[in-house]
Amino acid sequence: MPNTSAAPEQEFLEYLVKSLVDHPDDVVVERKVDERGVLLSLRVNSLDMGQVVGREGVTAQALRLLLRIVGVKNNAHVNLKIEEPEGSTRAPRQERTEPTA
Repeated sequence: MPNTSAAPEQEFLEYLVKSLVDHPDDVVVERKVDERGVLLSLRVNSLDMGQVVGREGVTAQALRLLLRIVGVKNNAHVNLKIEEPEGSTRAPRQERTEPTA
């Protein structure tokens, strides 16, 4: 059951992410408002990071797009920050190299 005291974009993100992950009880969404708009910070179980980010970040991009749409509907600019879980063993990001022709 959604948290009725949360803002619409926060409830929406929590619902989506809990539907995606294997550890829904570990999903935490924090909301902060400043002069640039709404910032939603998302924390999930370290084992679920791959499901939230998706291959090449496609799932994370889709979540951000959907949040922008919810924000527009509610007259707010919404940004999403996915926080790196403690104890993460993710390798440093490598630079993409363009194929040579």
